[in-house]
Amino acid sequence: MDRDTDSQANADLLLAESLRWGVSRLASRLRAEQPGSGRTLTRLAASVLANLRHSGALTPSELATVEGLQVQSLTRVLNELEEQGRIRRSRSGVDARRQDIVITDAGRDALQDHVRGGNRWLAEALEQTLSPAERGVLQIAAGLLEQVAAAEVATEARSRPAHTAKDAEGAAPPL
Repeated sequence: MDRDTDSQANADLLLAESLRWGVSRLASRLRAEQPGSGRTLTRLAASVLANLRHSGALTPSELATVEGLQVQSLTRVLNELEEQGRIRRSRSGVDARRQDIVITDAGRDALQDHVRGGNRWLAEALEQTLSPAERGVLQIAAGLLEQVAAAEVATEARSRPAHTAKDAEGAAPPL
């Protein structure tokens, strides 16, 4: 690597650290702003519902891959969501050995209720702290973050196989 390449790589690492910190802090704050009703969703349940809403029917193994978990780790949350009528499981028409999971209307409603308070807080915080031009920059940045989330990047440190485009959709797609 030459000096310019090293310098850009260092700048990219600093940007990555700063961006990760900002996204992490914002995610923590949004979780703190969730309303505290008796039937709130756990982070994992909300993520499962968001992935089903975004992607349509998924198998338990596809959901586990997106969440970065083992299928067994999803069993309890899938059972709870099904008991609450928020998801529906059915045998696949393509392969009878396969189980498809879909979000129900009750699941969509629960997910919307879950994020409503955080979205309201975020909208107010954006309006109170950023100028219209800064909010415009943030709108562009949101699209860029979605592009980055979908990127297939090979790194030497990665211990698991590269993501497919479907996997890169992330654990909590936009509503």
